[in-house]
Amino acid sequence: MNKFKVPEPDLQIGFCRRLREVRRLYLLDALLATVAEGDIGTINAELEDLVAGSALQRLAGWGLRGEIVFAVPVVLTANPWLLGYYRLLLGFSQKQFYGNRYGFGPFKSMEVRGEITPANSRQLPLLCVALCSSGATLVEGVSHLSREVVHDLTLLTLGPQLRGCVLNTLRTVATRKVFELIQALLTSETVAEGERSLTVQNAAGRPVKIEFAADPDICIREELPSGRFRNLVAIEIKGGRDYSNIHNRIGEAEKSHQKAKKDGYVECWTIIGVAADLGMDLARRESPSTDRFYHLDRILGASSAEAEDFRESLLSRLGIRT
Repeated sequence: MNKFKVPEPDLQIGFCRRLREVRRLYLLDALLATVAEGDIGTINAELEDLVAGSALQRLAGWGLRGEIVFAVPVVLTANPWLLGYYRLLLGFSQKQFYGNRYGFGPFKSMEVRGEITPANSRQLPLLCVALCSSGATLVEGVSHLSREVVHDLTLLTLGPQLRGCVLNTLRTVATRKVFELIQALLTSETVAEGERSLTVQNAAGRPVKIEFAADPDICIREELPSGRFRNLVAIEIKGGRDYSNIHNRIGEAEKSHQKAKKDGYVECWTIIGVAADLGMDLARRESPSTDRFYHLDRILGASSAEAEDFRESLLSRLGIRT
């Protein structure tokens, strides 16, 4: 028997899939492909208008064309996704770049959807002035740049963004699994079903709604004869597999549950994705608002004692006869 557990490279698998898409949209390869099909004369003219000759000369000495660092309107018009390339190269997260500080918020659709609106098109020269000034500071502040270094700089900024996207995907997948589990447990009681919700009828004849939500991840509410709702269960799902970060995620669940308690939820449950045993005493200290902790894999395994407890607790809280 091997005493070691096999680490699951879920994040790297997610990174690889997402990186393939990002490389096509707004890494250096995407820029070079756009420039190869563009009008070099127009690109050069705009570079001369927007960038000091000394900065372009410095880049040329390193064997780089100006648009590798400096954004110009003709390139961004041809491929709006490339605004993401310049953001990554200059070292800004999406939150920083499109926040209130720089005024770039209206341009986010260029990076996110590849769209350039008429208003963005009119403001594009001013955006490029700001980006070129930032690019000049970068060129002046480093001793050397090459295509490889430029590519590495974009990846360094991209890393945290990819991690956040993948973790959010894992969370979404985990939430969907729990929702589908609840659907399976309540098949015979379901009276209405949607993509993000289902309604069951309890033993008292009242409808109970189970819904996807942002905060909490899944909420269960009973509709009263008056039309008001009684908040029954708030479920927070932390589907990440990284054990070293589990206590941070439990802290996040606690914040959500505190809000849920104020909103009148009778019970708050936390479902975690890590496979390792979690010290319940410590977990309860970190999230005293959590009434029940569950492991995702165990409640999905129909034969486990934890799965049976989840089923019984769910039916009891909904007021459904077993």
